[in-house]
Amino acid sequence: MNMHAQGGVVNSPTRPNAGIDVSKQHLDVCLGAQYRRVPNDGHGCKELVEQFKAEQTDLVVLEATGGYERDLVMALQDAGIAVARINPRQSRDFAKSMGQLAKTDKVDARVLRDFADVLARHKERASYITAPVDARRTELAALMTRRRQLIEMRVAENHRLEMASKRAARSIGVVIKTLDKQIAAIDADVDSHLDSHFKRQRELLDSVKGVGPVAILTLTAALPELGQLGRREISKLVGVAPLADDSGQRSGKRRVWGGRAQVRAVVYMATLTAVRFNPILKTFYERLVQAGKPKKVALVACMRKLLTILNAMLRDQAIWDPSKHESAHAKA
Repeated sequence: MNMHAQGGVVNSPTRPNAGIDVSKQHLDVCLGAQYRRVPNDGHGCKELVEQFKAEQTDLVVLEATGGYERDLVMALQDAGIAVARINPRQSRDFAKSMGQLAKTDKVDARVLRDFADVLARHKERASYITAPVDARRTELAALMTRRRQLIEMRVAENHRLEMASKRAARSIGVVIKTLDKQIAAIDADVDSHLDSHFKRQRELLDSVKGVGPVAILTLTAALPELGQLGRREISKLVGVAPLADDSGQRSGKRRVWGGRAQVRAVVYMATLTAVRFNPILKTFYERLVQAGKPKKVALVACMRKLLTILNAMLRDQAIWDPSKHESAHAKA
């Protein structure tokens, strides 16, 4: 297997953990105290799955790399191997905390292995494990990504149109019309896919005033945990949970940061509408502002409340019920 010893954290002799540094061409693997490199293709994934199963690997940690890790994650999950796909910032911060400043593929794999050793023993280990990939949700996420790309291209062309000469404007106009047609086609594909595979979730989300088509698409495609986690966990996952910033006698302001930026953006836009037209969120927002909360803080609190409501609705498979949320609002 072309394996050789690699120094680091001593693992359990029966259940080693692994870290994998993913690139387009290669998978650099540190399993227990061993290191190897395999190609990032079907053959390489199969080799690793067979090795991990043979050595009874406990946990595999790798970074999200924009899709290059997708096939490997699916192969590991299909084989019943626990895998945690983490944000690259998490691994960088962990490496710095360990005093590891050098950065190579081999070093990165070892750092991820060390991180796996920590997560494997963590009391909230289950919250770090990546949920099984749903092929239908993966397809929806691909459509969402393509739609965003087309929208960005159309925005860029519209900006160019403002300063273009007459001849250049004609060319830009043709491109904009083409992009509009492509966006309409993607929207039709999204509509069909949601109706075919996520009809009930769409109905539940659509029943909440303020949650529009883009929010429904993003929440369904990019937040599969919605309805599966508690309100604190889902808020932290999206990045709307206030985090403490205290040290010694200093009590700093609670701030929200991190999380899934794309999901947070659509929740923000949905909340802007909800605090105007959704009676529950409107009353909640006005109460916070009247109590002296800055408008931005009140809006973030409403984002968190909206997300909590949506999470509870999907958990209970219950349509929007104003009376139910009025009682919950009175207790808040």
